[in-house]
Amino acid sequence: MKIDYTTYEVSVAGRPVKLTLKEFELLRFLVQNPNRVLNRDQLLDRVWGGDTFVTPRTVDVHIRRLRKAIEQDDSNPKWISTLRGVGYKFDERTLEEPLRDESHHR
Repeated sequence: MKIDYTTYEVSVAGRPVKLTLKEFELLRFLVQNPNRVLNRDQLLDRVWGGDTFVTPRTVDVHIRRLRKAIEQDDSNPKWISTLRGVGYKFDERTLEEPLRDESHHR
């Protein structure tokens, strides 16, 4: 997976992945906190902002969409895992190579 934070572009196995702005911001926050379980409240606060009212299930919907976009098999995700009743985490150990921030390579 390659992420360019400057152009908001993501590619997986060389293919571009289309994400909404919120999906991109959610992915960025998860990636910037690798192997750390983040609960819905943390994700809502950091990605949507504390003054925006959205239900906690909004996070679940966006995680599901994000998995469909980046995971090879979204029913058996390797990058974004769920810890039932706790939250979500990005597992960087499943990457074949270290995640590259393409925004620094211009």
